Amino acid sequence: MSTGRTDTSESGTTGVSDTGGINTYKGEERALRANRLGTPGLLLSVLAASAPLMVVAGVMPTVFGVMGVVGQPLLYVILGIVLMLFSVGYAEMSRHVHNAGAFYAYIARGLGPTAGAGASLVALVAYSAMQVGIYGILGFEVSGLFTTYLDIDLQWWIPALVAVVVVGVLGWLKIDLNAKVLGVLLVIECGLVVIFDIAAVGKPGPEGLSLHAFNPETLTGAGLGTALCFCIAAFVGFEQAPVYAEETSRPQIVVSRVMFLAVGYAALFLAISSWALTVAAGPSSIADTSLKEGPGMLFGLTEERLGATFTDVLHVLFVTGMFAALLSFHNVVARYAFAMGREGLLPAGFGRTNKASGAPATGSMLQSGLSIVIVLAFALTDDNPVGDPTAPVLHLFTWMGNVGALGVIVLMASASFAVIAFFVRRGAGRAQAPRLVASGLAGLALLAIAVFTVRDFDVLVGSGPGSVLNWLLPGIIVLALVAGLLYGAVLRRTRPEVHARIGLGNEAFQLEKAAEGAEPAPR
Repeated sequence: MSTGRTDTSESGTTGVSDTGGINTYKGEERALRANRLGTPGLLLSVLAASAPLMVVAGVMPTVFGVMGVVGQPLLYVILGIVLMLFSVGYAEMSRHVHNAGAFYAYIARGLGPTAGAGASLVALVAYSAMQVGIYGILGFEVSGLFTTYLDIDLQWWIPALVAVVVVGVLGWLKIDLNAKVLGVLLVIECGLVVIFDIAAVGKPGPEGLSLHAFNPETLTGAGLGTALCFCIAAFVGFEQAPVYAEETSRPQIVVSRVMFLAVGYAALFLAISSWALTVAAGPSSIADTSLKEGPGMLFGLTEERLGATFTDVLHVLFVTGMFAALLSFHNVVARYAFAMGREGLLPAGFGRTNKASGAPATGSMLQSGLSIVIVLAFALTDDNPVGDPTAPVLHLFTWMGNVGALGVIVLMASASFAVIAFFVRRGAGRAQAPRLVASGLAGLALLAIAVFTVRDFDVLVGSGPGSVLNWLLPGIIVLALVAGLLYGAVLRRTRPEVHARIGLGNEAFQLEKAAEGAEPAPR
């Protein structure tokens, strides 16, 4: 499918100046600051979004207990392979396209600007939903800590709103400072989980060091499709690496390297940690224990082996890990909004950066404002006692989290096919054939997972069969996609120059400057 424009990104340049990292045009800052992130900073930024401790304490017991899938460790290995296949083409695309609107930019380059417009709105909605959902569980956990350790009843929405403000402030600061905050929290969080893994292996449960969880026969049952949806959400974050390409040193190398490192690390970490849980509780009893204790299972198993003090620290890190994920998602949403503003999909104000830090300030404000509105909406409908597990705060987490996960799965599947179209249109030869095959296989696998997600949405959100939520919540992603496609079609008819810029990123600035015969304003 032709986009009706010429790609100018073959050289990998971003149009960002070497002197200050800012393109200034008509007195406006139109690009993100370059050379702020290297491999370690970018890797820590994207891994933080996956909130490893939240996955180990929350996602894993749900898959073991509610879905009855004992072979969860093997599931992470399989999904790791699928996402490695996805990363083959996605990483190659990142060498040619450097744009803070990664997913929608890639889809626009491969499937056309109108498709890119649809993807841009899906990305904005999906990542915003995932971020806002975490405010719910963070508020609930902080409220529990106040009750347990200080004997203070604290409404969940109070710490949630405090977190919104703190994340918003950090979102205005330099991305390298954000990366340091995320890095410290992530390293400590992962370190404690590794200590638990070692303790579980050193002191196994009644069934000893069993490898039963890696037996393919454990991947059976009606809950397998739902488990796929939960487990792939645990990987979310690695695909964000191209969002930071404009702020990364040597993006042609660093971005693709980080994606493979992130997928490999996540698959290994999640497989080993879920296996350690089966060793500690016993493969034959892990499902019943998980169903009975939920997130408390990890902390109970930890206290048995490492004592109360270590477990208390783990509780605190559970919260800080969620905060790290909040900040990571916030940064991504702000950059998507920046990219959309720069290309005319959002008002121009979103396409400008903070003069002091180079951060996409308007996009950061949008995400913070949206978070405040949604948190307050759930708080106003919450008349449950403090700490009640049926409170709307947990609906906020499950509803928004699964809506966001569905959106990201759809974007990954679309990007896989966009990669194929992009390189075929550019005359891909035999050298590119393995990458295109890998992208096709990944795209088909991701489409299948998206179908499972929609089919089993009642299990994902706990709404039960026949509930209107089973279609209303996935409908949010469908609505975003349709609205974006219609918007793209309207732009094509009414503002063809804006439509032609979709997905071009900083190159759009260069084209605009060339079209007007203007020179950049003095720095």
